[in-house]
Amino acid sequence: MHVGKQRSISIFSGLMLATVLAGCNSTADLQSYPSVYGQKPAAMGQMTDEEALNQQERLTALAAQRRSGSISEAEYQRRLKEMRALAEQHGADTLKQIEN
Repeated sequence: MHVGKQRSISIFSGLMLATVLAGCNSTADLQSYPSVYGQKPAAMGQMTDEEALNQQERLTALAAQRRSGSISEAEYQRRLKEMRALAEQHGADTLKQIEN
């Protein structure tokens, strides 16, 4: 008799597990949940290789002008400050664009 109860419990547990798992295979509810798979697109595009090369060339040219003396130290500092301000504000400006 004791073995019969265990077998009944095992069968019942198996049926319950199968029922629960069958509900998990349903695709009807997938549209209500966010997908966590795959690559999501970026909010803003990444800097292209051309843009990075352009920035590098601008900075290299500025340094070369400073070394050669073709621009004054004050002009060099002004341009450098302008570029640094752009770098600092770029993040906040980009965030504003994303939020709108």
